[in-house]
Amino acid sequence: MLSLLYQEGPSTKGIFRRSGSAKTFKELKEKLDSGTEVDLARESIFVTASLFKDFLRNIPGSILSSQLCDKWVSVLDQGNNEEKIKSIQRLLEHLPRANVVLLRYIFGVLHGIEMRSEENQMNAFNLAVCIAPSLLWPPVSSTPDIESEFIKKISGLVQFLIENCCRIFGDEIASLFGEI
Repeated sequence: MLSLLYQEGPSTKGIFRRSGSAKTFKELKEKLDSGTEVDLARESIFVTASLFKDFLRNIPGSILSSQLCDKWVSVLDQGNNEEKIKSIQRLLEHLPRANVVLLRYIFGVLHGIEMRSEENQMNAFNLAVCIAPSLLWPPVSSTPDIESEFIKKISGLVQFLIENCCRIFGDEIASLFGEI
């Protein structure tokens, strides 16, 4: 999924914003959940993007870890960008290695898409609004007002992560998938 999103996302207007066919999404999700081989290259990239966001939403406790929720939310309240980046890097050390590896690839894809935002209309802010709710959610249910404020904060964090991903994850993040 990530490889396809890396290849097609940068040239796809509204990737992660638009959704594909709900029927196709449901059928593919059932096939993937049952372990059936699926050729996503033959499907709409919007369905693939929807499947990927669904995959992220189904990671128990979220990929950024709901247990660290308060710490993630407070990152942007830190001092300058350098302090924010160091704080993020410290938080990443508390995540399982598999989560960090997946995050590197996710932000490699988002970086590639953001680099061509004039073409695809998905700048860091737009990407963050679309993907942030799939990356972290609070550990307990809350009121709609609290949830709305939380989503704004997480979107700001994800935007910062996209804009600074090379400094956070290393410059090689831009070439994890090779050349497009």
